Order: sequence, then structure tokens, then C-alpha cells
Amino acid sequence: MNALEELYEVVMSRKAMYENGEVDVESQKSYTCYLFSKGQDKILKKCGEECSETIIAAKNNDNEELKNEIADLMYHIMVLCAQQNLPWSEVEAVLDERSKKIGNLKTFKNVDHNS
Repeated sequence: MNALEELYEVVMSRKAMYENGEVDVESQKSYTCYLFSKGQDKILKKCGEECSETIIAAKNNDNEELKNEIADLMYHIMVLCAQQNLPWSEVEAVLDERSKKIGNLKTFKNVDHNS
């Protein structure tokens, strides 16, 4: 099992704990449970924030910050997958399939700007 799969298992266990009422968000200090308690809008907001922070770190050529922001973004994407009941294995399957493609450069439309 790789780090992403392990992290997704933790996210899923927190989701189960939250849904089963096994955790008090305030006393347990579980950020993941907190996100589930706030719902989809909060999770989507955090995904957007982390995406923006990733872009800024890249534009600043700050790889130290960039790796941390990418990790934050990946975590929040996993929380979103869990919220949407989308197994991480399905995301990995898409990535695996894409990695097998050769010569998949997208063809762009030629637009005649003179007409």
C-alpha cells in the first residue's frame, strides 16, 4: 500500500467515525471530522483554496512551499472523494489507464481569426 492509499484509508475511517457519531469534533480535534461536519461546501472551498495556494507557490518558484501545498491539495481532494462516495481506487484506475496512453497529444482546433 502506498502513502496515498494509506491516507485515504485514514480519511475513510474518520468519515465512518463522524457518520456513526463516534467522535465529538470539538473534543477530538479531528480536522477531517470537522470537514465532514461542515459538509460539501466547506470541503469544496478548501479544495479551491489549496489549489490557489499551490499555484502561488509554483509561481513563486518555491518548491519547499509547493510540495506542502500539493500535499494539502491532495488531502482535501481525498476528503472530497470520500464525501462524494468516490473510492480512491477509481481515481487511481483512471490515472493508471492514462499512463498507458502513448501519443495522446490533444488536437487543437485551428480557428481562422480573419473571417
